[in-house]
Amino acid sequence: MRITGISTHVVGTPWRNLTYVQVHTDEGLTGVGETRMLGHTDALLGYLREAEANHIAGSDPFAVEDLVRRMKYGDFGRAGEIVMSGIAVVEMACWDIKGKALGVPVWQLLGGKVTDRVKAYANGWYTTERTPEAYHEAARSVVARGYRALKIDPFGTGHFELDHERTRYAVSLIEAVRDAIGPDTELMLEMHGRFSPATAIRLARELAPFDPAWLEEPVPPENLKALQKVAAKVDIPVATGERMHDRIEFRELFESQSADILQPDVGHIGGIWETRKLAAAAETHYVLLAPHNVGGSVLTAASLQVGFSTPNFKILEHFNDFADAEIKTVVKGAPEVVDGYFHLSDAPGLGVELDTDAAAEFPQQQARFDLWAEGWERRRPKGTK
Repeated sequence: MRITGISTHVVGTPWRNLTYVQVHTDEGLTGVGETRMLGHTDALLGYLREAEANHIAGSDPFAVEDLVRRMKYGDFGRAGEIVMSGIAVVEMACWDIKGKALGVPVWQLLGGKVTDRVKAYANGWYTTERTPEAYHEAARSVVARGYRALKIDPFGTGHFELDHERTRYAVSLIEAVRDAIGPDTELMLEMHGRFSPATAIRLARELAPFDPAWLEEPVPPENLKALQKVAAKVDIPVATGERMHDRIEFRELFESQSADILQPDVGHIGGIWETRKLAAAAETHYVLLAPHNVGGSVLTAASLQVGFSTPNFKILEHFNDFADAEIKTVVKGAPEVVDGYFHLSDAPGLGVELDTDAAAEFPQQQARFDLWAEGWERRRPKGTK
């Protein structure tokens, strides 16, 4: 079997574009992969056009390791977010083809299942008025849908510092959410890499009474010494990794023992097998995996293949019941959350199919997501409806 070519489809929303890639073969099998880009979609499409000619066309879709190696190192330049995302969508599609050809789900090819279900946590649910009352109501609706975990960034446009007034307001939002969801629901605290170490430590202590399940990206991701300083002074588990795009970048993180939970994005770190390799390394350091998952249903399905086959997999993020829920229509067989969990599927490959006609109903947009702009949490950039 050989790859004859690829086709790309961009599903647009005001704040994110989702790029789907179909990999076609000479035996009629087609696989699908997905990633989410913020502001770099055209760059990704350009890279994929070149990679198709240089690396992808004519390759054996079963030889995933070889194709990833050639795409990553065959152009000599160091691979960053765009290249690793391009590798990821093609790699996912190859696993999809392999599973379909063999008649088994991808998790079976990764060593078989270790669980029948993966816990989900909700994100994108607080696209509402930024008040304690509104957040209380929104959080209650999340729990009413069966979720037993949810995440929130309550810090507005905070950057490095957060003054006393804005700190007290952030605390009031978290207090309202905890009151709404009760003591048994996990509450993940997102910082989006906003703060200096001193501010992150102070805020973690202010919010500790509300029992956060983790403290996510407390400082910008470029300086792991800063993260180490935070981890040494807080009692909340530290999570990070969504903006690290090569598993080799995690070596220093392991050495410093600065993170308890890793959050690689399967759509940015080179795909399913690269994520599974990282998970194996994390297991030797007693670190859990909770992938970043802000894409659509194909990316969710790919992340779940890792989840069902990985012993140290904690939980999976899920946006698509809340922000832009309508985009689920572009994927047939989209994974659904039932009673707070994704449940094991035996469908071959990734278990999903892209509906290209439905995808065409959501054309690419000039998507914007600016964490420093007022109202960012509503995920409706200025100038959009």
